[in-house]
Amino acid sequence: MYVLASSSSNFLVPDGTFIAEFIAFLIIVGVIAKWILPPLNKAMQARQEEIRTSLEAAETARAEAAEASTQRQETLDEARRQAREIVAAANKAAERINAQAEERGRLEYDRLVARAEAEIVSARQRAVDEVSSKVGALVISVARQVIGREIDEASHRALIDEAVAALRGSVGTSSSGSQV
Repeated sequence: MYVLASSSSNFLVPDGTFIAEFIAFLIIVGVIAKWILPPLNKAMQARQEEIRTSLEAAETARAEAAEASTQRQETLDEARRQAREIVAAANKAAERINAQAEERGRLEYDRLVARAEAEIVSARQRAVDEVSSKVGALVISVARQVIGREIDEASHRALIDEAVAALRGSVGTSSSGSQV
């Protein structure tokens, strides 16, 4: 059976094993501090520097990307503005061309109507002249038959012209009242 430790072995008092362990511990700490920690610290500092450089590069890239995005947006806005201007100019040109075409069409219509009216007036005048000459000849023929003798056309020309003028006047008033 075991015997309880005597009062001479106090755990608070160091003995020879403790001192040997303490010296071994100090030697290991010294070796670690002398040969292991400096390369480890250099590697950690290099890694920190690499991370810092990467963070700076990332920040620079982010700033450049934001600037490029802003420039792209400005360029896009400018292109849209120019496109709107081009469309507006094209619309104005189309409206102007349309108005010119309408004006040319209206002028051509007016010209054709005026020409047709002139042709109608000319045809009417020719018809009146033709009818007048035929009526004059008919009057002379009828008068010959009625009177039974030859009427001298030269001596009675004033009478015929007066009848033709009266006929023209009656035809002119009846045809001008029927114009649209």
